[in-house]
Amino acid sequence: MATVEGGSAAGARIEPSADVDDRAVIGAGTTVWHLAQVREHAVIGVDCIIGRGAYVGPGVRIGDRVKLQNHALVYEPAVIEDGVFVGPAAVLTNDRYPRAVDPEGRLKRQDDWQPEGVTLRQGCSIGGRAVLVAGVTVGRWALVAAGAVVHRDVPDHALVAGVPAHRIKWVGRTGHPLEPDGDTHWHCPHTGDRYREVNGTLTLV
Repeated sequence: MATVEGGSAAGARIEPSADVDDRAVIGAGTTVWHLAQVREHAVIGVDCIIGRGAYVGPGVRIGDRVKLQNHALVYEPAVIEDGVFVGPAAVLTNDRYPRAVDPEGRLKRQDDWQPEGVTLRQGCSIGGRAVLVAGVTVGRWALVAAGAVVHRDVPDHALVAGVPAHRIKWVGRTGHPLEPDGDTHWHCPHTGDRYREVNGTLTLV
C-alpha cells in the first residue's frame, strides 16, 4: 500500500487491482481506480481521481482536485497543477527524439536520454486522445481539444485544436468561449469576468 498523505491509509481509496508503488504518495480523499498504475516517488494530491487503466510515471507531481480519466498516460517528469482535467486516453510524452536503439543498434537505457516533462498549469483541461509533445506547457485555464497534437506552449485561456494544435478561441475559467468587447477586451457570458488581450496574452481585468 502506498503512503497516504497525512499518515492515514483510510484517507484514500485504492482499488485492489490498481498497481501503486509503496514509494508513491497519495493524498487523502483521492481515488485510484481499477488497473491504474502509479509508479515510484509519484506524488498525487488530495481529492483526485485517477481513472481506470491510467498511468502515472516515476516522480510525476500531481496537485489537488485533479481528474485523470481512464487510460490517460502521464510520463515523467510531468507536473500537473491543481484543478486540471486530463481526458481519456490523452498522452503526456517525455521524449522529443524517441528511439528504441542507439546508432550501434543497442537497446537504449535510462542513461541514454534525458526525459522532458509536460507541464499543465492550474485549471487547464486536456481533451480525450490529445497528445502533448515532451516539454510543452499548457497555460492556466486553457483548453486542448480532443485529438489535438500540441507541439508548442499553449497560452493561458487559449482553446487550441487540430494537428498541429493552434489557437481558435479564448475561454474563461468555466471553459466556455469568451465573447469580444471591442478589439482588445473579452468577457465571459457565464461569470461576467472581463479580460484584456495584449500581444497574444489574455489577462483577467
